[in-house]
Formats: sequence, C-alpha cells, structure tokens
Amino acid sequence: MFNSSSFNEFVLLGFADTWEMQLLHFSLFLGIYLAALMANILIITAVACDHRLHTPMYFFLLNLSLLDIGTISTTVPKSMANSLWNTRAISYSGCAAQVFFLVFFISAEYSLLTVMAYDRFVAICKPLHYGTLMSSRACAKMAAAAWGTTFLYALLHTANTFSIPLCQGNVVEQFFCEIPQILKLSCSDSYLREAGVLVVGICLSLGCFIFIVLSYVQIFTAVLRFPSEQGRHKAFSMCLPHLAVVSLFISTAGFAYLKPPSFSSPALDLVVAVLYVVLPPAVNPLIYSMRNKELRDALKKLIQLVLVQEQ
Repeated sequence: MFNSSSFNEFVLLGFADTWEMQLLHFSLFLGIYLAALMANILIITAVACDHRLHTPMYFFLLNLSLLDIGTISTTVPKSMANSLWNTRAISYSGCAAQVFFLVFFISAEYSLLTVMAYDRFVAICKPLHYGTLMSSRACAKMAAAAWGTTFLYALLHTANTFSIPLCQGNVVEQFFCEIPQILKLSCSDSYLREAGVLVVGICLSLGCFIFIVLSYVQIFTAVLRFPSEQGRHKAFSMCLPHLAVVSLFISTAGFAYLKPPSFSSPALDLVVAVLYVVLPPAVNPLIYSMRNKELRDALKKLIQLVLVQEQ
C-alpha cells in the first residue's frame, strides 16, 4: 500500500523506450512547441502594436494567445526534458503545479471562448449597441472574470485532488499529470471527495456550451436575414474562425474526458492527450490568421518590419 505522503515524485508514462524514439518524440514536440510559441507571440505583438486591431475581438484574441502559450508550456517542455534525459520522473510539487496550471489555462480558454461568442453575437445581432455593450471597460471586466474565476476553480480543483490519499502507487499513465490518471491512484473510498468539484466543473462547462450554441443559433438566424450576399459573407468570415476553434477545443477535450472506459488504453490516451493539450495551441493562430484579412495584413507588416531591422 502506498500513501501520498510516502513518495515525493510521480512516474510519467513515456512515449517510447528506445533512445531513437525518445529523440524523435523530443524533436517533434520541440518543433510543435516552437511553432506554437512563434505563432502566438506574433499574434500578441501584432494586436498590441497595430492600432487598427485595438478592438474587442482582437483584445480577446490576444488573451486567447496568452492562454495557448500557457497551456502548451505547462506540459510539453517537461515531456521533452524527460525524453532528452531518459527519465520519467516529476516531483510531487511539480505534478501539482502542472495540474493547477493546466486546469487554469484550459478552463480560462473555455471561458474566454464563451465571451468571444457573446462578442460575435452583439456585433451581428445588436450592432447599434456594440459600442456600449463591448466598451473597453466591459471587455476588461469580462476578461478579468474569465481569468479570475478559473484561477479560483483551478486552485480548488488542485487542492482537492492532492488532498486525496493515493494508495495505488505513483505511476501516472500519461506524459503529464492528468487528473483522471491521478484519481486512478486514489483509495476507492476517497474518490467521492472529488465528485463535488467535478459536478461544479461539468455544470460550468455545460452552461458555457449551451450559451455558445444559443449565441450561434441567433447569429446564424440573423445572418440569413441579411439582404446582401456580401454582408452574409462578411458576417460568416467573422464567426467561422471562432466557431472552428470552439469546435476543435470541445471535440478534443470532450473525447478525452467523455470517451467510454472500454475505449481507454495507454496508447490511445496518449494520442488523445496530444490532441487536446498540444494541438489546439499550435493550430488556433493558423485558424484565425487564415480567415482574417486584417490580422494577416498586420502580421505581414510586422514580419516585414522585423526583416528590415535585421538587414
């Protein structure tokens, strides 16, 4: 029998046992991580430096890029370091920090995507009231609420998870400290202590999902009533990037946490975790820049400015 106080580290599941495959894993993760960092930093810099992008939509996009950087930086660097140094260990405090920051960044991103859905709803369905409802102060309050409430939720979730006695060893079957995998190590009679926090999280997630769906039902209903095809095309162009990011986020995270236990296996869990933790932060900047001419122009101008200064 183990107890959480009897060990000071966890053992993470590796992607491969051979040095060659570990090096391949390190190289792939390094490429994805650097691409995600560069793309999100470019968006943050472009939005901050271009006054034409100082609007609510781009303000929230800047916040989304910050959260994407935080999400991918919580798990990928440690996994790369473990592969490079041929180890699978993570300290107890490091594991707790991973859980906290991952819950915080993912929850905050979901909350922010919900706020962005409201922004699109107001812009299309209530354009005359957009300046009032989405003023700079209102946007700052909404962003602060998204960050603040999820910070408290992550703190509660992490404290509750690591207060549960662990009786099934210290081997986490994932490449990072994932809450469901940690709960598998808990004593059977203590697992219910986590149920209350999980119910709160599910209710909040479901509430955000319903809000996003209702917002887009009203958005598409309003857009289809537009008299001009050009107006409909512009409205859809404003909404499609956000809708694509929401779909990617919900589908990957939903499959990771809602898939039947019979579908679960260490290899599948690893792949699914990559899909919802590593993939979205790298793909989100691409989705937004592909469909947004203003952002593409700002990024081109920023890249040209950097190249000129280097010359």
